Amino acid sequence: MSFRYTKPLARLIDEFSKMPGIGPKTAQKLAFYILKNSSERVASLAKAILEAKEKVKHCSICGNITDQEVCEICQNINRDKSIICVVEKVRDLIAIENTGEYKGLYHVLEGAISPLDGIEPENLKIDSLLKRLKTEKIKEIILATNPNIEGEVTASYLNRLIEPLNIKVTRIAYGVPIGGSLEFADEVTLTQALMGRQKIK
Repeated sequence: MSFRYTKPLARLIDEFSKMPGIGPKTAQKLAFYILKNSSERVASLAKAILEAKEKVKHCSICGNITDQEVCEICQNINRDKSIICVVEKVRDLIAIENTGEYKGLYHVLEGAISPLDGIEPENLKIDSLLKRLKTEKIKEIILATNPNIEGEVTASYLNRLIEPLNIKVTRIAYGVPIGGSLEFADEVTLTQALMGRQKIK
């Protein structure tokens, strides 16, 4: 017969186990970490979680996370506003930003086209991207979707939409492994992928 946790602890472990990448043992470890800390420390953690949930939102322009209407990247007058790097997720944006090499703007699609998962073009932030291309003076679009089937389908679809707008469309080079994910690539690999980007034919 396995050990049965008291209900409040069992619930806490269950809530932690619902988080991505958290297995039963890690959930248990986190729950016991909470128990051994002071009430003040736990209250501070709970407050930080609630504050982040209440105040963090998506930038009204690019989709980045921010606590303002427009994120710091879009507000930065030193960024090259003629280039937009299109990524699937905010975590991809963060990975590219951490290279320190890219100085343009971003656009977060919030996913990639995947009919098998029920994700069609209309489920992504594609309309808002096209609106930006028609209202802003954009010279180049860098398609930095992930190098997997969904990412390639999304890049190809976007290229067909953007081509008539007479805007240069490039794709990040394959320094990123096929089937990989940008958020897990190291900074050197991402830098090389950005520098080696090529025009989509």
